[in-house]
Amino acid sequence: MAERSTAAVDVADNSGDEPLTAKADAATTDGTAQTQDAEGTSPKDAESEPDSSDAVPASPDLHSGHKLARRYRLEECVTRLDGFSSWRAVDEKLRRAVGVHLLPADHPRARSVLAAARSSALLGDPRFVQVLDAVEEGDLVYVVHEWLPDATELTALLAAGPLEAHDAYQLVSQISQAMAAAHREGLAHLRLTPGAVLRSSTGQYRIRGLAVNAALRGITADQPLRTDTEAIGALLYAALTRRWPYESDAYGLSGLPKDLGLIPPDQVRAGVHRGLSELAMRALANDGATASRQEQPCTTPDELAKAVAAMPRILPPEPAFTAPPEYQRTTYQQGTYGRPSARPTSATQPVIVPPPPLQSRTGKALKWAVSALLIAALGLGSWQLAETVLDRGNGSGEPAPTQTTDDGGDDNNAVEPSKPVTITGAQDYDPLGADGSEKPASIKNVYDGDTNSYWNTDGYYSADFGRLKEGVGVVLDLGKVQQVGNVEVSFLGSTSVELRSTEDSSFPQLPGGFTKVANGSGTKVSLKPDKPVQARYLLVWLTKLPLSDDGNYRGKISDIKVTS
Repeated sequence: MAERSTAAVDVADNSGDEPLTAKADAATTDGTAQTQDAEGTSPKDAESEPDSSDAVPASPDLHSGHKLARRYRLEECVTRLDGFSSWRAVDEKLRRAVGVHLLPADHPRARSVLAAARSSALLGDPRFVQVLDAVEEGDLVYVVHEWLPDATELTALLAAGPLEAHDAYQLVSQISQAMAAAHREGLAHLRLTPGAVLRSSTGQYRIRGLAVNAALRGITADQPLRTDTEAIGALLYAALTRRWPYESDAYGLSGLPKDLGLIPPDQVRAGVHRGLSELAMRALANDGATASRQEQPCTTPDELAKAVAAMPRILPPEPAFTAPPEYQRTTYQQGTYGRPSARPTSATQPVIVPPPPLQSRTGKALKWAVSALLIAALGLGSWQLAETVLDRGNGSGEPAPTQTTDDGGDDNNAVEPSKPVTITGAQDYDPLGADGSEKPASIKNVYDGDTNSYWNTDGYYSADFGRLKEGVGVVLDLGKVQQVGNVEVSFLGSTSVELRSTEDSSFPQLPGGFTKVANGSGTKVSLKPDKPVQARYLLVWLTKLPLSDDGNYRGKISDIKVTS
């Protein structure tokens, strides 16, 4: 499953990452996992799903507000899958946000989850998201780990476009070194995806999902070193091209064209750094062959880290320098404030400055002559206009026609009145959430014409979606591409909203694929683009939610009207 959580949702994406430890390998491999063909599959295919014959108990039926060990208060369930659930929680003792994985104690992989969590906690490497606690309490097993509110997923970074060469170099350098250190301790990841890599506000890359998530899903591989190395190569390939290096689309990225095979990144996109392009090909499962060089493939993270270190270092781009405006000294600084300027002494010869243009005698005469001509022309024109009007009024007896503008003479210049545009369908839009949906059952209420009915979002911890995501929204289908001049949205509670559009035949998977055309806030918001747009799909994107009666923050849309 492609993770769609934000960087702060460390829990949600962690539940999809699949690490493994050598120490916990026997416990993790519960007999239900299959091995991976490291030469012919992508890192995504490295995961081996549990055998359907195993009886997997349902995930614990807990609710927001439940406390674990009288300390960890559950806030929001962000993942529920395969008998386990992941939560955003609060450590009330240390007053900090944490992530929690929960599963029943009788789950077939409960023992392996505990073993993997404890092995991962022993590593203590700050380049990985740290496991804070692993407990079996009654009929529950839970794992507590760090929450990273200031970090951004690589998935979100790539949604804005490929990374600069320096950023891609830092990515592969830091990730390969971190995984090399983990493998030296017998720990493997097995599912390094764009959702498993986070970049902090300081530029440090961190990896989540070491050991615990592989144990949660029962994933293993015959060649864990090769699997993780190929995964790092895929991340570098995606960072350079914004394409997934396989035919299938994944993690919000388009795959390569079919029947082309694995082509180097510098053949996918112009301007890609040649050294990084060859490095990605050496890490991927293609025997390390490229069109220009026959380098040996990198089969372990340590070999890949050494290959990165052997490259010439890629420096960050030069910052754009803007010259400051020329410094202007004030009258006070020049020493003339409040007193007349000193006369030049006899030793200093006065500088004779030529008069400004038209200040000489000839210039003044020319100005007076031009002014006299203008006054004469104005008087003559006024006299002729008055005589013409009097002749027309006294001659034929017909009323003199008034001068009108030619607004109605040309139909092409006439402003067409706005008309209602029919909404043929609507769909909830939550691509950054864990489950990819946001109350789809009531989505028809946004365009049914009944202001008493409404569609609402999930409840969140704060107005900015608990810092879990950038927003949620509704995609309106107008049936065909047509002109949109205004979209009026009625909310229950003051809400901040953006209007985004697209002319494509299908709407994008991520909000960045839409074009922002208007924004506003309030209870009744008129979203009018600067100029009419042509679109079939419109995204009403909520960016800030009001406080609801139940103490949570929810967005509620009662009606949407579209006019041309």
